[in-house]
Amino acid sequence: MVEALGISLTEFVFYLINFLILVGVLTKFLYKPFLNVLETRKQTIQDALDNAELVNKRADEKMESYNRRIANVEEEGREIIKEAKARADAQAAEIIKEANEKADKMIKAAEQQIALEKQKAVEDMKQHVAALALLAAEKIVERDIAQVGQEKIVDEIIEQAGSGQWQN
Repeated sequence: MVEALGISLTEFVFYLINFLILVGVLTKFLYKPFLNVLETRKQTIQDALDNAELVNKRADEKMESYNRRIANVEEEGREIIKEAKARADAQAAEIIKEANEKADKMIKAAEQQIALEKQKAVEDMKQHVAALALLAAEKIVERDIAQVGQEKIVDEIIEQAGSGQWQN
């Protein structure tokens, strides 16, 4: 039957053995290295993907860490502002307290000064009254006149004292 087609059995077996040897050589020298290259490439790509995933995970962790830091910085900023405001309020209260104390001291000093001036004015008034009394006594003694004349002299002295003419 194989010979009816014009193919000899020995040639056919020889071609078949050659084909199988060729397939074996190609498998050994081309297909296996090709599969190794494909496996290496696959492993490289998988490693790159794993590395990229790891890098993304680290980046996400760093981003989260930075967000926490930012939140902490914002909180610290609020806390610093709050403390600064409290210090400013305390300082303002201290300044107001010192100003009130200084004003109280000034008021007391002014009251003391007023009291001294009042006392001095009373002393001056006493001296003036005494001078007026002496002047009135002198005038009365100089003139020996009746009761009506004395009242007139006292009125004149008071009038002179009011106009500032009676100084010693």
